[in-house]
Amino acid sequence: MKICFLARTLKAIPILGLLLAGATPGLLTAQVAAFTPATEIHPDYTVTFRYKDDKATTVLLGLEGVAKPMPMEKDDKGVWTLTTKPLAPEIYGYHFEVDGQPRLDLSNVTITPNLVNLSNLLTVPGNIPQPWDDTDVPHGTLRHHRYTTSIALGVPGHQSDYYVYTPPGYNPKEKKAYPVLYLLHGWSDGAIGWSAVGRANFILDNLLAQGKIKPMVVVMPFGYGDTSFLYNGFGVWQDPVVVAHNTALFTQTLLTEILPRVESEYNVSHKREDRAITGLSMGGLESLSIGLSHPELFAWVGGFSAADHNLDYKTQLASLNPKTADLRLLWIACGTGDSLITANRRFSAWLKTKDMPVTEIETPGLHTWMVWRDNLTHFAPLLFQPK
Repeated sequence: MKICFLARTLKAIPILGLLLAGATPGLLTAQVAAFTPATEIHPDYTVTFRYKDDKATTVLLGLEGVAKPMPMEKDDKGVWTLTTKPLAPEIYGYHFEVDGQPRLDLSNVTITPNLVNLSNLLTVPGNIPQPWDDTDVPHGTLRHHRYTTSIALGVPGHQSDYYVYTPPGYNPKEKKAYPVLYLLHGWSDGAIGWSAVGRANFILDNLLAQGKIKPMVVVMPFGYGDTSFLYNGFGVWQDPVVVAHNTALFTQTLLTEILPRVESEYNVSHKREDRAITGLSMGGLESLSIGLSHPELFAWVGGFSAADHNLDYKTQLASLNPKTADLRLLWIACGTGDSLITANRRFSAWLKTKDMPVTEIETPGLHTWMVWRDNLTHFAPLLFQPK
């Protein structure tokens, strides 16, 4: 996204506008002087978080994977501290809440490129390489494309974007075209979300090196049909008409603008058997809506923690038929601690009344990237396999 769009979005959120969009160099220097947080990973994989603010009355730590922010304790030097229990190898988002206001760890330059809720990222390593680690294997290429859209609303200068991952050894002149996965991000993320935070390219590199997946091209587009759905706040999810409007416009954008461009720019198959679509949360809603409404285009369909409670499937998918759809895979996954688990179970049950073969996956976890990285790790090996 252009800086002007990011800044406009951040300024709509007071703390993020203060920290990033409207901050001058002098202000940032003062903030660094005021806050001197640090993290320390111990040999037993506990982590100590520190935040210095002797004037604060309460400081909480928001840690990804933990349902509620955790209170920190202040010492006589004004340093607030919390040491966690041993943490599993993962990439954790975190932030501080100081007297009710969110704050970043300004000593950590690794920040999520989220368009609504920024947080720092901390990697707790494992004893062995993790699926998302940058390991010593052949790496694919990640390319960033910008294009002019005539459908998506609110993007500056009508310029939208998408990322494309090509596997190691990708040959644009290979006689056998590559299968392609369309991988959609969630609400508040941009097109970079799946690579920057989801580490999709490294997950695919590692799976390919292990011989677990077919070489594939992966397309990660900017997932909004109308950007007002993004910067008008989370409350937009309470309006079914607004949700449907955003989904409909994105569907048009993907099918009439992005997909044709990808198929002209890359050596990818035009066959339904070689196309897959999945996504997380908002992207899960979009992937299920698009995939199940267009089985003539996609034979492999998935949803990770999909916001399918906003999908009017009883009407929109009323004509869904397992024989005519002829899907190779319908994969619906959700964390058991996710508030969307009930909606996903309900949707899966409805699909079964239509005799649609559905693979239901439930794993421990909340509505977090930890769940979605794991989902991709297990979903990708199932794709483009022979019957």
